[in-house]
Amino acid sequence: MPARNRRLPRHLSWPLTTTDICSTLGETPSNALQLSFGSHSSTDGPLLQARWKPPIGSNYGNGLHPNWWSSVWISVSPLPNGERAAARQVLREQALPELRQWVDNARTGSEAWALSRHSISWNLTSQALHVSHDEQPYQPVKLP
Repeated sequence: MPARNRRLPRHLSWPLTTTDICSTLGETPSNALQLSFGSHSSTDGPLLQARWKPPIGSNYGNGLHPNWWSSVWISVSPLPNGERAAARQVLREQALPELRQWVDNARTGSEAWALSRHSISWNLTSQALHVSHDEQPYQPVKLP
């Protein structure tokens, strides 16, 4: 993405691209798959996060539009430029395959699961990848 279109300070960059995510998931962004790239670095927040948006009854325009029901929203947060390469490698090797499995399970899971909100997120601290399901505390992931 060109620097003029990045919306980021010069010292920050995203560890993943739209192409990385779409090629792993085998689909392009649509109503069923929403991608967003944050503009603020979070020191303790997730680098990569996916959320499942269940069908939520709305009343005259309140809530999500029905086109966005049963969709996956993926967001990527920036990090300092010096940490990008290491984070990119770990996220592509570990997190993206897990993300694909999570998205596949979300779309083919039970009706009970599909009717409630779910999330999964990954955070990288001191070269260790941590994963969190449904906003529970991060758990370390064993790296090869």
